Amino acid sequence: MFEKTLTDVVKGIRASKRNTALYISQCIAEIKTEINSTDLFTKANALQKLTFLQMMGYNMSWASFATIETMSSPRFGHKRIGYLAASQGFNQNTDVILLTTNTLKKELRGAVGGGMSGVYEAGLAINCLSNIVTEDLARELLPDLTNLTSHPQPYLRKKALLCLFKLFVKYPQGLRLTFSRVQQCLDDTHPSVVSCAVNVITELSDKNPRNYLHLAPAFFQLLTTSSNNWMLIKVVKLLGSL
Repeated sequence: MFEKTLTDVVKGIRASKRNTALYISQCIAEIKTEINSTDLFTKANALQKLTFLQMMGYNMSWASFATIETMSSPRFGHKRIGYLAASQGFNQNTDVILLTTNTLKKELRGAVGGGMSGVYEAGLAINCLSNIVTEDLARELLPDLTNLTSHPQPYLRKKALLCLFKLFVKYPQGLRLTFSRVQQCLDDTHPSVVSCAVNVITELSDKNPRNYLHLAPAFFQLLTTSSNNWMLIKVVKLLGSL
């Protein structure tokens, strides 16, 4: 028996314009069987199709546990499908969301060190965390995410910075514990990381600009030395609010 691929499902939906709902219900019935398979390739393929159908408005909350299993796969291709499904299908009320803590922590810690080992896996975890973060997840993963702001790869430093803002929203106490690392990123050697740090501080300053008045000299330095026009607009807006 050959399972339908995502391409087959899309082609089938386009070909069944008169009975689209019937065709999709048949696909979901097949997916419910495939997603319980012990074969990760079959499970990941089913989850990929279900994630597409979720974008069309169909519920996928019943596949939460299978999503976590796919996230934990050793294959990057399966991880990518699992993390995308979690980003789209999980919300604050998802019962199994706390089960992602160890998986996310493993990915974030796997990128610690030089080279590119584990970098893209950690990138997937950060993307997912920014979409599904809860107060408990923020409290548990804040130290690991903060460590990545000093990673040798700017790809991870900027992702970690932007995700920190989402963690601060859910877990405000974390701001006092880790803001010094955000501030250090204003002196980063890579312009994209500096831009991300400015964006995070700009968003944080909306509530209480006076807390960031001591950063005015650093922002003025950026204003006179940077050639990034989009970042300079943020800096001017930030200085005007201080």
